[in-house]
Amino acid sequence: MSEWPLPVPPTPPPAPASLSATLSASSPMSTPEPESESLCASAPSPTRRDTQPYALVIGESIVDIVPDEAGVPHEFAGGSPMNVAVGLARLGRPTTLATWYGADLRGMLIASHLRGSGVTPLPGSERARRTPTAQVFFDEHRSATYEFDLEWRMPPLGDAPTPLVVHTGSIGATLAPGAADVLAAVRALAPHASVSYDPNARPHVIGSPDANRAQIEACVAAADIVKASAEDLEWLYGTAADIEHPWLGTADGGPKLLVVTQGGDGVTAWTSKGVHVQVPGERVEVADTVGAGDSFMSALIHALWSADLLGATNRDKLADISTQQLTEILNFCTRVAAITVSRPGANPPWLREL
Repeated sequence: MSEWPLPVPPTPPPAPASLSATLSASSPMSTPEPESESLCASAPSPTRRDTQPYALVIGESIVDIVPDEAGVPHEFAGGSPMNVAVGLARLGRPTTLATWYGADLRGMLIASHLRGSGVTPLPGSERARRTPTAQVFFDEHRSATYEFDLEWRMPPLGDAPTPLVVHTGSIGATLAPGAADVLAAVRALAPHASVSYDPNARPHVIGSPDANRAQIEACVAAADIVKASAEDLEWLYGTAADIEHPWLGTADGGPKLLVVTQGGDGVTAWTSKGVHVQVPGERVEVADTVGAGDSFMSALIHALWSADLLGATNRDKLADISTQQLTEILNFCTRVAAITVSRPGANPPWLREL
C-alpha cells in the first residue's frame, strides 16, 4: 500500500479563501493549541493514514461567486461536501476530500482553501477540465440561491485506507456520471465505516424530484446518519411531515439517526430506537446563510466522533443514544451553524472559537 499525503495541522486564516488571496504568498502553518471541552476536543495529530482515524468526504468543490451588499462579486471556495470537509478539519479532525476541480486559477483558489484549513485532497481530484462555479443570489433576508456551471466525476479511491466515517451529499451524490460511483463507494465502505449523508438538493443542477428520488433514497438507505433540511424534504416529497418513519432504519440497516434542520426555527431529530428531540435555533444577526447547513453537518460528525459513536462497530451505540446526549450534540451543532451565518460566506468556525 502506498502512503497518502498526511493531513497538515491547520492554522486559522483571517477569512475564507478568495481569488486575490490565492495569488499572494501564504504564511507557514502551525499547530493550534488543544482544547479541553468534550465536544470541543480536537482529534490527536495523525502519524499515518492507515492507523489514525480520519474522515473521508466525497463530493463537489465549487467556486462561489458572491455579491456583496453593493452588488460587487467576490469569489470564494465552496461546495457543500467541501464545506463539510473544511468544517471538520477546522474542528481538528483529520479529513481527506475526494473531489473534482480544474488545474486553473479557480482550482488554485480551492486548493489553497483546503490547504489553509488542513484538508487533504485525494490525489487525482484536480483533473476536471475546468473548476465548477456557482453564482450566488440573495433575497431580502440574505437567504442564498445558486446557479451552477459544473461537471462532476469522482476520482478513484485507489488504495485509500478505510476511514472512520465517510460523508457525502448534495450534487456529488446525485449528478451523473459521478453519482453512481459515489453510491458504489459508500456501499463498499459501509461495512467498515460510519456513513453520513446530506441530500442538500440543488434542483437547478440535478433536475426534478421525480428524477432524483430513487438516488436520494438509495443514499439514505446506505447511511447511518442523515441530515436534511425541511426545504429538502418539501422539495422531494411536497411535505416534511412524518418523513422520519420511511427514512429511519431498522436493526437490519439504514439510518440510525435522522436530523432535520429548519433554519432559525431549530432542529428536530429522531433515532431508530424512538428517541425524538427538538432544540431551538440560536438567534444571531445573519450575514448570509451560505454554508450554514454544511457547518451543522461538520459539527454533527465531530460531536458524534467525540462521543465515540462513529465507526462500523459503534452502530448499536449510535442507535441507543440518549435524549440528553442527543440534545447536547444538537445544541452544539446549532451553535456552530449560528457562528457561520453571522459572517459572510461559507466560513465555519475553528475549534478555538468555540
